[in-house]
Amino acid sequence: MNAKGKLGKAGEDEVCSYLISRGHTILKRNWRSGRQEIDIISLACDGIHFVEVKSRTTPVQGEPEEAVNALKQRNIVKAARRYMAMREDELSDSLESWFDVAAVTFDGGDIRINYFPGAFIPIFV
Repeated sequence: MNAKGKLGKAGEDEVCSYLISRGHTILKRNWRSGRQEIDIISLACDGIHFVEVKSRTTPVQGEPEEAVNALKQRNIVKAARRYMAMREDELSDSLESWFDVAAVTFDGGDIRINYFPGAFIPIFV
């Protein structure tokens, strides 16, 4: 695994711990459907969360969450639809879907997590 991959995995590990400490159950990590991927899928009392994790080391040029552009959002939504369709027998239709972004910044030994639940709302065309 290259340095970027290691950084991404470390960020995802941190976000999983963060979510678990807040009552989430991690359902899947790095779930793929074709070319789309969802970093973390978790279940919480308020619904199912599809989480995109962006990790950076300092100095940061721009905030990590700014890297989740419209194209990335569309891809996450496509993958989330596929995930829900595959699990329709197991998951309730009444579950609210959340599209979240977690920005992780590593600064030496310090780790900062900025979590944005409902960071974007899917637009259906």
